[in-house]
Amino acid sequence: MARPRLAHVLLQLDIGPDALPLLLVMAGLGLSILEALAPGANFIIVGIALLAAGLVGLFLPALASPLLLGILVLVFGALSFYVYREFDFYGGKGTAQTSDSDALKGKTGRVTERVTKSEGQIKVAGGGFNPYYAARSYHGEIPEGTEVMVVDPGGGNVVMVESFDIVEDEIDRELAKGRREREAAADEVIEREQGREEETERA
Repeated sequence: MARPRLAHVLLQLDIGPDALPLLLVMAGLGLSILEALAPGANFIIVGIALLAAGLVGLFLPALASPLLLGILVLVFGALSFYVYREFDFYGGKGTAQTSDSDALKGKTGRVTERVTKSEGQIKVAGGGFNPYYAARSYHGEIPEGTEVMVVDPGGGNVVMVESFDIVEDEIDRELAKGRREREAAADEVIEREQGREEETERA
């Protein structure tokens, strides 16, 4: 019985054209709050378009007709999309930070809650309105305040991180290996040159 009564009450609500600007403002604010919880320009463009059109309708009632408000939503949406693409407030031109989980790979951050294999949290540098991510480590415990790198975005919900000490050790090992290979190649070239000189002297 409760459901039919609720439906009956909702049908009796008279939301006229005068309330449309206010609804647009509320929807725009709601989407902006969602953007703050899940950054990446998923909601902000539409949120700004609805909010701006609603504010125009509130302050200029002559433009508050549904048709004009619809056009204003499209115009403000196109403008906000252009500004977002042009200035890329989410981390630098062309990077499209956190627009998808793969964009987190390689990002650096700092541990805000001790990270272990089962719990922890980090703050990603330049991570938008909500730069905090649940994090897990591959190797042991990473204490609070340690600088880390995201090695596996894990869909963006729980990221796998490594301490910079471990990452730098791996990089140092690769650099040392590269140096050894270059030195070995240089030694071979020198030996060949010496062999040719000896053959030339014998001839």
